[in-house]
Amino acid sequence: MLFRQLFDPETSTYTYLIADLETKEAILVDPVLEQVDRDLSLIQELGLTLRYCLETHIHADHITGTGKLRDLTGCQGIVPEHAIAACANRHIKDGEVITMGSIEVKALFTPGHTNCHMTYAVNGTHLLTGDALFIRGCGRTDFQSGDPGQLYDSITGCLFTYPDETLIYPGHDYRGQTVSTVGEEKKFNPRLAGRDRTSFIELMNSLNLPDPQKIMEAVPANQKCGKVPALS
Repeated sequence: MLFRQLFDPETSTYTYLIADLETKEAILVDPVLEQVDRDLSLIQELGLTLRYCLETHIHADHITGTGKLRDLTGCQGIVPEHAIAACANRHIKDGEVITMGSIEVKALFTPGHTNCHMTYAVNGTHLLTGDALFIRGCGRTDFQSGDPGQLYDSITGCLFTYPDETLIYPGHDYRGQTVSTVGEEKKFNPRLAGRDRTSFIELMNSLNLPDPQKIMEAVPANQKCGKVPALS
């Protein structure tokens, strides 16, 4: 398996490139519009064929590169089952698996940050947790139908059921961290370690965070797979 973690410095977003080295088929998870040229150049250099662009959720902090990549490569754009994005080629359901050669990418419904959020388990060893679980943190729950109780259940009842050595690759990191493990986050994540569901909900409801800077443009654009007149 080829696995690459790519970074957008403006929004601290991680995009993930996953490919089977025999079939040369590839998936991009959470591509960013401003990084399409970078991602496409890497895919071409490595001799890969982009089959799918896969979203963890409808993002509020960046505009997806899926629409542009679909135009350039003919790949399919895939969003979570409950995401509002009629432009997508498919909506992926909880438990559904995308297979490319020896690689299996399984969708895990992990709502809470948004009501449509999916985590993707790659071969059961890598969890692409999007905005559900960060390294020593988690996604906010105060907009886009977020729910702190749901997020607590998603993390503890789904993500934390994986073996402790399972790798955690988040959708963002604001402190230069790149990867963690399930075991580390159980022990050291300050929003979760030692907290029950009630105290987690109280904490999340008290954060009082400012809205993401791009929320007004990003959400409607991402509901159209990143295709808006001003950006086309």
